[in-house]
Amino acid sequence: MKSDEFLAKVRERGEYGSRAEAERVTGVVLRVLAGRITPGEVADLASQLSAPLDAALRPEGRTESYGREEFLRRVAEGTGARARTAEWDACAVLSTVAEAVSGGELNQVLGQLPSGYAVFFGKPGLSD
Repeated sequence: MKSDEFLAKVRERGEYGSRAEAERVTGVVLRVLAGRITPGEVADLASQLSAPLDAALRPEGRTESYGREEFLRRVAEGTGARARTAEWDACAVLSTVAEAVSGGELNQVLGQLPSGYAVFFGKPGLSD
């Protein structure tokens, strides 16, 4: 999926007022995700996203293990939003990621995340 199509879907799903807002939110969510999965998986995921989306998948430090609430807290901190809005943002971006990458890649990413993250990717049936 080309970056223009990806951002258009994020903008529609997130009901953002502009492409710039969709880009900003997408960058934050992808950076937070990159800090949660292994560097090798980040590289694999980035290879399936077109530029400049792949550039957002650059972890800012080492991989950390944390749950869903901390993930949302970090997204909220990055966007300046509240936790509920951060969940909306994460779902808008990550459900689009799920459509943009192969099923195998999505399974690998979800395999590195604890239960509760699958709903962000539009796959609630995979959550415990």
